[in-house]
Amino acid sequence: MNKITQTLQADYLILEALKEDISSEDVTTNAVMREAVKGEVTLLCKQDGIVAGLDVFERVFTLLDEKVKIEFCCKDGDEVKNGQVMGVLTGDIRVLLSGERVALNYLQRMSGIATYTRSVAALLKGTGTKLLDTRKTTPNMRIFEKYAVRVGGGYNHRYNLSDGVLLKDNHIGAAGGVAEAVRMAKEYAPFVRKIEVEVENLDMVKEAVEAGADIIMLDNMSPEEMQKAVTYIDGRAQTECSGNVTKENIERLAAIGVDYISSGALTHSAPILDISLKNLHTV
Repeated sequence: MNKITQTLQADYLILEALKEDISSEDVTTNAVMREAVKGEVTLLCKQDGIVAGLDVFERVFTLLDEKVKIEFCCKDGDEVKNGQVMGVLTGDIRVLLSGERVALNYLQRMSGIATYTRSVAALLKGTGTKLLDTRKTTPNMRIFEKYAVRVGGGYNHRYNLSDGVLLKDNHIGAAGGVAEAVRMAKEYAPFVRKIEVEVENLDMVKEAVEAGADIIMLDNMSPEEMQKAVTYIDGRAQTECSGNVTKENIERLAAIGVDYISSGALTHSAPILDISLKNLHTV
């Protein structure tokens, strides 16, 4: 996905989030603020972590009013500390109040993912194994969550179903077996597409290798089975392991020698990073 497409998609999704939060008007803000008054508010970090999503945070406000100005004291990928000032926003107080929740929802969620990803990626340092995300993302948040994974030091697996061939258990069942599924995928997909196959035991590993799969995903196999599978594959296909990957077991999985480890937890289980807008006042 190119940068222009990403920007257009991000703007659309941000606007939809704003419509969800402001269906007609911000009744509370309009009640206490009847006209435009210039104000300033501080973006404050309340928990140690990795920041991600500052551009998205800013875009929420500029879509409401292009005159809002933000001076950031950090950038995406930076470590931030509890109590650190991350930036200062200046603009119409009504806009600062109305955009606050949506902007913080994005920034907290994305920073939480980047923080968790950084902690997991650190466990793979020096192993040669890459950490991948999955499609287990929040609906309508994928473009933001996968970006946050990259900021945290992880890598993106396929973006969506149009982005690559991944033959999972139900595809294999529908096709009638591993070999037939791979054959049909090669026949249908452009030759530039890699064919990845999800396998659950050594018999399926052997079928996938013989069928000419490019990537073999070892799904929910025991470490002992995975080791036998990697030894059998012996470089004839790239290897990925998946299924209940946690910070507690990822180092053991990397020691097996797989090329990739994918973890849905990067996006579906990362807690938010606590960030607030504080000290709003007129200027």
